[in-house]
Parts: sequence; C-alpha cells; structure tokens
Amino acid sequence: MLISVALTALALDAITKVVVVAHLEGGTPIELLGGLLTLRVTRNSGAAFSIGTGMTIVFTLIALGVVVAILRTARHLRSVPWAVSLGLLLGGATGNLADRLLRAPAPLKGHVVDWIELPYWPVFNLADSAIVCGGALAVVLAARGLQLDGTRAGETGEGPEASGRDGRDDGDGGKDAPEDDGAAGQARSGDEQ
Repeated sequence: MLISVALTALALDAITKVVVVAHLEGGTPIELLGGLLTLRVTRNSGAAFSIGTGMTIVFTLIALGVVVAILRTARHLRSVPWAVSLGLLLGGATGNLADRLLRAPAPLKGHVVDWIELPYWPVFNLADSAIVCGGALAVVLAARGLQLDGTRAGETGEGPEASGRDGRDDGDGGKDAPEDDGAAGQARSGDEQ
C-alpha cells in the first residue's frame, strides 16, 4: 500500500510539472474560479511553500534522509492508515527530490517547480500537498495512539483477546476455572425450605 500511494503521488506530481512547464512557463498565469486558484509556474530553491530559499543542498539532504527513513520504517508497517500517511510523505519528498537532483541549475541544487497559487498562500505543487496531507494524517494517527504495527498505544498483544478471554470482569479474581457451585447451590436450596 505504501509503495502504491507513493508512486501515485510521485507520478501525479511529475506529470503535472511536465505539463505546466511545457504549457505555462514564461506565459501569462491562468486564473480559475474567479481568481481563487491561479496556475503560475515558479522555480523554488527552498522547501515546501518556498520556505528557506537558497538552502537547496540542505533540503536535498533532508529529503534524502526522509526517503531512507520511510523505506527503513516500511518493513515494520502493518497499518493501512500509516501506509497511506508514509506513502504520501514518500511520494511528495521523492517528487521534490527529483526536481532538486535533475533540474537546473545543477544536480543537488535544482529548483523545484511550483505552480499552484491560492490567495494569501505561497505557490506550491502536488508534492507539497502530499507532504502536508501525509504529515497531517501522521499527527492524527499518532494522537489517536495508532502504532505502525496497527496496534494502539498501550496494547502489548497479550491482552484479553490474545488469551481468548473477553476482557470482562467476572468477579472470580481472574481465575479461569469454573466455579464450584455446590456449596452455594446447597445454601440456596436450604433457604427455599
């Protein structure tokens, strides 16, 4: 699941960048939805949303580290929501990393193609969106206590479900043996007489 999500995010980012560079770069920005959305190609030497411009090598190394960390984490992954979150992060990081490695002005110093502009918001691309959505989902999953292996925080795999018990307190102090109801039954029958 993680690889499928990552490849989808990466492919959408790469395809849209090829299209906008071929058809919009150097041209007039296109306003859509009454100016709510503008398609404008810019080259960004910084991180997502044009943060830290001029630090391209630093962000290239950070992106490489993120990609390696996610790939190492993937072997412990048993949770579909975490697979989606990390897949979005991996696809977005890889999309922008490809620009840094392959685009001008030089390898490791390439500028990322940004092309989506909203009012009062920096210009961004689909990779940036994938990173933000994946990060937001990771925060929600962590806040809800969902672990990478699919368990909840505090679960050990040795709870009532693992032992076959249903987790209800039956008042026997945790004994699994059936109660000897003989004495209690005799007392009840004696009360009825």
